[in-house]
Amino acid sequence: MSKVKANDTVKVHYTGKLTNGQVFDTSAEREPLQAQLGQGQLIPGFENALIDMAVNEKKTVTIAKAEAYGDVRTELFQKISKEELPKEITPEVGMGLMASRPDGSQQQLRVAEVNEDHIVIDANHPLAGQDLIFDLEVVGIN
Repeated sequence: MSKVKANDTVKVHYTGKLTNGQVFDTSAEREPLQAQLGQGQLIPGFENALIDMAVNEKKTVTIAKAEAYGDVRTELFQKISKEELPKEITPEVGMGLMASRPDGSQQQLRVAEVNEDHIVIDANHPLAGQDLIFDLEVVGIN
């Protein structure tokens, strides 16, 4: 029986949960995730958990934050004057914003704090600083 190895392309169904049980993502109602291992498409802990799994095998893994999205980095918080925001935006804590990088790509940001004349934005991944739990099922190996 074939098992997942480095550089394989795999199809996997998954459910990602926080340690409190809250589901943050799942492929349950859609096509399985397809990714080639070793290409940086998956967080390291997710990819490592797939190695040596066989088709139709299921398992649950806990991925430490270091193997997921890392620690929350304070240097990724930035103070922005409210005058720099588009007039139609009324910032609220937790609101998502998109910013354009110099190379034209987009970056997802979150409003962390709202003050009278400025806001604080957070460019950390929303799951940074968290250990994650994944239920995995390999459904294909190429």
